Amino acid sequence: MEVTNLQIPVSLTEGAKKELKKLKDQQELGEEFGVRLGVEGGGCAGMNYILGFDQKKEGDDEFIVDGIKVFMHKAHGLYLAGMEVDFQNGLNARGFTFNNPNASKTCGCGTSFSV
Repeated sequence: MEVTNLQIPVSLTEGAKKELKKLKDQQELGEEFGVRLGVEGGGCAGMNYILGFDQKKEGDDEFIVDGIKVFMHKAHGLYLAGMEVDFQNGLNARGFTFNNPNASKTCGCGTSFSV
């Protein structure tokens, strides 16, 4: 399997990395699975974030972040460059959050944005 030597255009906080490793272990996924980061049309602000476990597909770049395999379609880097993925586990918020400097507008739920 070919892994790119490119630097990943997004960052994962320690909290996000810990939670992703825990979720992958809980789901007992094979080594061919990694975390897919991307975007898709939809949501109240125009685009939704994609975050889930998947296998590498044609057109994907592959990155390794502290032992976590990350897949991202080459075209999605334009929308995600500089984004930070975090995991919140507090009283007011629980779940993955996306801090995207490319988003001109985001919705209240934090999973939809426009550029």
